[in-house]
Amino acid sequence: MVGKLLPSPLVCILVLTTLAVSVGLDIRTVGDMGQLPDTLPIFLWPDVPLNLETLMIILPYSAGLAVVGLLESMMTATIVDDLTDTGSDKNRESKGQGIANIATGFIGGMAGCAMIGQSIINIKSGGRSRLSSLCSGIFLLIMVVFLSEWLKLIPMAALVAVMIMVAIGTFSWSSIKDLKTHPVSTNIVMVTTVIVVVATHNLAIGVLVGVLLAALFFANKIGRFMVIKSEQTQADERTYRVMGQVFFASSEQFNNSFDFKEAIERVTIDLSSANFWDITAVSSLDRVVIKFRREVRR
Repeated sequence: MVGKLLPSPLVCILVLTTLAVSVGLDIRTVGDMGQLPDTLPIFLWPDVPLNLETLMIILPYSAGLAVVGLLESMMTATIVDDLTDTGSDKNRESKGQGIANIATGFIGGMAGCAMIGQSIINIKSGGRSRLSSLCSGIFLLIMVVFLSEWLKLIPMAALVAVMIMVAIGTFSWSSIKDLKTHPVSTNIVMVTTVIVVVATHNLAIGVLVGVLLAALFFANKIGRFMVIKSEQTQADERTYRVMGQVFFASSEQFNNSFDFKEAIERVTIDLSSANFWDITAVSSLDRVVIKFRREVRR
């Protein structure tokens, strides 16, 4: 019967809790980790000065929490979509969580986000609709407020065991095998992101490093797709046709593609098939034009 009717994580928690209580094992429990609330939440206006100084104190922490919360919510939504073969409105999810996090601050709560572990347990236990999320919140409220004495007896080892199995089920084991077939740049981004997250214990820093590396590799790859073709249309006229993306990564190649020493009366640079993305590209074009004008005057 272990399955959707009786989820295995629940069996693990019940069995280990019963064993720890009956045998009297001296192990850390949920109650050792902190005080559980014993009343329903009430409306509470934070007793802090409402000024710029207060905002600057909480801004770094709130910004970091917002980034980590959004990242975990997006990752959770992606994993859930893959497991259920469905699509989700991530914008709606982000807006809803943002409004809820603002509201929860007025009842003494703390900000939250989608949780990968709990979501996977929910799906593997048969939960598919919003009803499962609603029931999770209601039962959690009931247990924390009215059954806190029982919750304090749950061994932390039981929760750790559940999370270890969730981590094993969540990890993409095929990614290790695919290291041989994936591009080197992709492998560097993935491994670096994992190392930074583990070393700093901060998901936001790890993802930021991964995004920066991915952006650099992408810029380097796109910069190679710029081509400049030269054609002498008349005896004293040459046309350069620029095709591709011109930006900081390809600006040097752009400058080196022109022959400034050629004795020619007229030079045409055709940019109809090119895109200039930043000030570096525009400056490179200005330098090319100035060099050609200087050579023509001679």
